[in-house]
Amino acid sequence: MKIGILQCDDVQDKLQQRFGNYPQMFRDLMLKVDPELEFAVYDARLGELPADIDECDAYITSGSRHGVLDGLAWVGELEDFIRRLDAAKKKFAGICFGHQLLARALGGEVEQSDRGWGVGVSFNQVDVRKPWMEPFKPAIDLVVSHQDQVSRLPEGFEVLASSAFCPYYMLQYQNHLISVQGHPEFSRDYSRELTLSRQNRIAPSRVREALHSLNAEVDDVLVMRWIINFFYDR
Repeated sequence: MKIGILQCDDVQDKLQQRFGNYPQMFRDLMLKVDPELEFAVYDARLGELPADIDECDAYITSGSRHGVLDGLAWVGELEDFIRRLDAAKKKFAGICFGHQLLARALGGEVEQSDRGWGVGVSFNQVDVRKPWMEPFKPAIDLVVSHQDQVSRLPEGFEVLASSAFCPYYMLQYQNHLISVQGHPEFSRDYSRELTLSRQNRIAPSRVREALHSLNAEVDDVLVMRWIINFFYDR
């Protein structure tokens, strides 16, 4: 299977030497699950989107420091591309920014949450068990880094996982679209450094909570395995 990585941001220069860039994070994690996967990277910010959606078997987005509400031209183009994937019933997984963009592209709403920043590890319950959720866990804990949240679901979307902080944490639409607010590709060490680099933007109490939460184990490999199972119709 060939996965198209839709890149929507870069890791900060000062952190790239240690952690790599976002496409590398995705490749490294996905290859742990399936060493036979192949990849193509498209920088959506530069308008690099597949001319033919069948260039890859499935697509996944990175997160982004930009928001779906920022009015950027490339974000609108990526939204259009997601609608093309939907029309063709092409497999797609939206991660964080991509989770929000998928909801917005298909008629939902996204807002800056009055709950503030979601940072550190988020703790979520699985509300609907799907056949591709193997091996199964009734809760999934992932690194997060976001201010915006999906505030209204598009018609026909299922909520697969949720928390009090993020009610629409993991979503599915029919058998071809899936999304999650968390970052399976982020390590806890990267989350720590990213959070510390944003201390001037995040409330001090939330930073302390985030740093303490990073002592918890995360389900990064498990959630990526679920996504790949979904791509394969397992």
